[in-house]
Amino acid sequence: MFTGLIRGVGTIDGRRMTSGKGLVLAIRCPDLAEDFAIGDSVAVDGACLTITGLDGNRFDADVSAETLDRTTLGRLTIEDRVNLEPALRLGDRLGGHLVTGHVDGPGRIARRRKEGEGTVFSISVSPELMPLIVEKGSIAIDGISLTVNSVEAETFTVMVIPHTLEHTTLDEHHEGETVNLETDILGKYVARLLGTTTKDAPEGLTLDKLAENGFL
Repeated sequence: MFTGLIRGVGTIDGRRMTSGKGLVLAIRCPDLAEDFAIGDSVAVDGACLTITGLDGNRFDADVSAETLDRTTLGRLTIEDRVNLEPALRLGDRLGGHLVTGHVDGPGRIARRRKEGEGTVFSISVSPELMPLIVEKGSIAIDGISLTVNSVEAETFTVMVIPHTLEHTTLDEHHEGETVNLETDILGKYVARLLGTTTKDAPEGLTLDKLAENGFL
C-alpha cells in the first residue's frame, strides 16, 4: 500500500525482456536504494513492483506481462526518469490517499496550461474509467496523489503545485503523452458492492441506485 507521495525520482539504468514476456528494469536511485531490501515493494510510476536485486545505488524489479499491458513501463528507455515511493509502513502518516499500486489504465495528457503559480493538466480517459473519477476526489497519476478539480464527459483536470512539479517527473510530460492512472479504491469497492461496473453503468452511481441497494 502507498500514499501517492513521491519519495524520490529514479533513472532507468538497464532493461531486459524475460522468457515469460515480462521485463526486468534496473533503476538507479541513490537517495532511496540504501533503505531497500530484496522482496520490498516499491511503486514505480504508480505501479507496484517487487525488488528482486540490489547493486549499490540501484535495484532490479520484475515487470509482469499483465503490468506491461496496463501501464507505460514497457515504453521506458535508458535514462528515462521515474517516480518512486517505497511501501507504506504501519504507523506512517497518510499524507496523500490510499494507493494500491495497481494501475487501472492509461490516461492521455490532452492539455496543460499555467494557472497562477500552478499548472493545470487535462487528462483524457477511457469510458470505462470515467465513472470512477469524481470532482474533488483523489486520483494517482504516475503514482502521484492528486485531487480532481473538474470532470467532463471524457476528461478530468488536476491542478499541480510547483513543489510537485519540481519533485516528480510530471513536468517532463507534454501534451499527447500517456500516464498511468489509478482511481480511488473506495469508489471501486462501492461500485462493486452495488453490482455495477463501469461498463454496465456508464452514468455512474445515482441516488436511486443507492436507495435500491439499501444505502439510503
